[in-house]
Amino acid sequence: MASRLVLLMNPISGISDKAGLREMLRDTLEQMQVGHEFLQTDPSGSYTALRQQITGEGIGRIVIIGGDGTVSSVVNALRDLPVEFAVIPAGSGNGLARAANIPTDPLKALELAVKGNASPTDAFTINGRFSCMLSGIGFDAQVAHDFAKMKKRGLWTYVRISVANFFDAVEYPFTLRFKGKEISTDAFFIAVANGNQFGNNFTIAPRASLHDGLLDIIVVQKMSKLQVLMSVFYQMRHGEVQKEKFRKEKILYYQLSELEILNPRLAPVHVDGDPAGTAAVLSVKAIPQAFMLVH
Repeated sequence: MASRLVLLMNPISGISDKAGLREMLRDTLEQMQVGHEFLQTDPSGSYTALRQQITGEGIGRIVIIGGDGTVSSVVNALRDLPVEFAVIPAGSGNGLARAANIPTDPLKALELAVKGNASPTDAFTINGRFSCMLSGIGFDAQVAHDFAKMKKRGLWTYVRISVANFFDAVEYPFTLRFKGKEISTDAFFIAVANGNQFGNNFTIAPRASLHDGLLDIIVVQKMSKLQVLMSVFYQMRHGEVQKEKFRKEKILYYQLSELEILNPRLAPVHVDGDPAGTAAVLSVKAIPQAFMLVH
């Protein structure tokens, strides 16, 4: 059981009532007699003072209150230190939390953060940028770029932007290079998944594991918009039941530790739901046992 926690809260993540959430968590921690301190996340990803605090005070567990992008940023900044990470889901999709079976109820997640055990969890990089959960190239990345501009976040804003982008979605030419192979195809998007979730219990990679040292690569090839709706949004929603139909529905699925993606038309990129810079060549590499996650 953790005796002292530092809780990092993202002030602009999906949940709107941050003050109410903070007070509820504070009251519960006081009742549990757990020492704690609330801090805001740093948009720049620089945690110099916190790093010194972790080292100087021997803090062993950080609680991240936010979504996947927040988790990724904090973990990347601090994972070289002997510290464990717990998550209280407060984003729009909370894909990592759902993939790791972390409760979405904040008080249950807090109890796990205090009493739970941590285990080594994988991550990956895309052109050197750290990702703990899911990165994408193409359609879903354009949604992420548009979503980031919105003042109001949350599931329904994301759904509205996704629908608007869906009807304007175009295919991009890609070439995948891995294990001596080269596969060229036009695709709506490529998802690089460490866990099985897009978020909100929407399964993108039914075979994915946070602990297998592999990345699940899903390529949604050129097809009609109706086929996209039927084969992606229906089949992936049903995850494990439908996974064997992927091959029949113009969806390529690979499990790899690394690959290179040629992206000549500079399709947009997102990393854990946050917009990222694109490039003509995208190098993807798994990082086995990258950090300690409480779940």
